[in-house]
Formats: sequence, structure tokens, C-alpha cells
Amino acid sequence: MAVMVSHALEQGVLVVTVHDDPGIDGRAVLLARISDLVKGHAPTSLVLVLDGPAAADSAVGVVLRVHRLCSRLGLVMSVATHSAPVRRLLEANADAGGTRLVVLARADTAIRLTAAALTAAA
Repeated sequence: MAVMVSHALEQGVLVVTVHDDPGIDGRAVLLARISDLVKGHAPTSLVLVLDGPAAADSAVGVVLRVHRLCSRLGLVMSVATHSAPVRRLLEANADAGGTRLVVLARADTAIRLTAAALTAAA
């Protein structure tokens, strides 16, 4: 199962965009791909963008697992998705024991706020 993912560094933030719905069968592949990007780039923060069809229930579990990974690594993580139901689901199920998961509707806002949090922490 190929899940289309792209990434970039913007304002010091690793931005990973998921373009497709991973479906049930693609969740493990998506989790591995995002985990590899996080470990390979060793960022101080991550913005995960669920683009259009990627904003599906099947992606929620992956996002929550990535959030746990980021919490263990001490990374600030934000999620951007236009889907209000997915935002509510993420907010309701985020691990409260780690770093807070910030869920926003717009990717540019998520990147700007995450970069600002890095600057304030420095």
C-alpha cells in the first residue's frame, strides 16, 4: 500500500503532509514513514498536515501514535486538518500525559505557531 507523503522544513519545523487516506491496510506504512522522517531529521518540532482525503478516521490512530513518539522525544507536535470531525476526534483522544497535541484547521497557522513556540523556548 503506497501512501503519498511529502515533507519540508519550514521556519525550523518539520512539516509532513499526508496526501492520501491510508486506509486500514496503510496505517503501518504511514506510521513507519513518518517515524523515519522524524528520526532522520531529528527536528525540535513537527507539524503533521492531513490533506483532503487523508483527513479520515484511519489516519487518526497514526497521528495519535506519532504524537506519543513526539512526546517521548520531547518534540512539540501540531496537526492541521480542515476536517472538524477529525480535529474533534484527535483532541478527544490525544495522550494527555505527554506534550500537548495542538490541532488546528490551517497548516500555515500550525507552522507559524509551532515556530513561535520554538523561538519562545530558545
